[in-house]
Amino acid sequence: MPIKNPKVTVVGAGNVGATCAQRLAEKNICDVVLIDIIEGIPQGKSLDLMEARPVELHDRKITGTNDYKQTKDSDVVVITAGIARKPGMSRDDLLKTNAEIVGSVTDEIVKQSPDSIIIVVSNPLDVMTHLSWIKSKFPPHRVFGMAGVLDSARMRFFIAEALNVSTEDVQAMVLGGHGDQMVPLPRFSTVSGIPITELLPPQKINEINERTKNGGIEIVNHLKTGSAFYAPASSAATMVESIVQDRKRIFPVAAYVSGEYGLKDVFVGVPVKLGSKGIEEIIELKLAPEELEALHKSAEVVKKNIAKLSELSLV
Repeated sequence: MPIKNPKVTVVGAGNVGATCAQRLAEKNICDVVLIDIIEGIPQGKSLDLMEARPVELHDRKITGTNDYKQTKDSDVVVITAGIARKPGMSRDDLLKTNAEIVGSVTDEIVKQSPDSIIIVVSNPLDVMTHLSWIKSKFPPHRVFGMAGVLDSARMRFFIAEALNVSTEDVQAMVLGGHGDQMVPLPRFSTVSGIPITELLPPQKINEINERTKNGGIEIVNHLKTGSAFYAPASSAATMVESIVQDRKRIFPVAAYVSGEYGLKDVFVGVPVKLGSKGIEEIIELKLAPEELEALHKSAEVVKKNIAKLSELSLV
């Protein structure tokens, strides 16, 4: 059943968080609490977004605050807090700083919204999702990361661009960790149900796969002083929508696996059904041996980075 009068908190009023709040309100998905540690930033951005209501024609409320008490009893919490990448940095370079931030944020979420669903956006995403799960002690179906939705969206755009077709007719599937070891799956990527392996030559597909893997750093290199935020915000918002409206959409997300795909005890990108209770089902695709091997290699990278949390005494 859809969640009645949903309340969603977005932690972090930077570019990703503020844009996510905007998407949620302007799509009439839910009321939003936008929280940040910097005084004035969430209040100012929230007021600016509220003043756009008469133009955008919605009546959703966006509240800016520095006080977690105002997030109390949130149905969903989206964690975007953390530092962004700069040119030359990998997502893993952010590990220590963002782990401290995500850990403290999760502690506050648990105090105020013990029945919430947590969506992690902060990088390195799979590791931060694992950390939030450990800190929260929530069941794994209520803690997961926004990764494959974004990576698949990028791949969908690159496919549509290559074929000069509407993105509306394009679906793509990207599994694995949210990093260089992600696993684009051309066999499961389609245009109106037609696999792209029948529409594009292998060389072009390989180019799309590589551009998908490097989609984030390509934007970082252009911006110089920031990272992507429009597409990540939209990806998080569409996940929230599927949850609060109980849409039961199928998305690849960073989910905890306990035997699926032959993997255990790790958060990695796999297709799931998202509904009002969070992850309602993990869907196992029949992967070719080379695809499964690539997924396992990606999961091993995530496990190595999770181990760094223990080395740094962060879990």
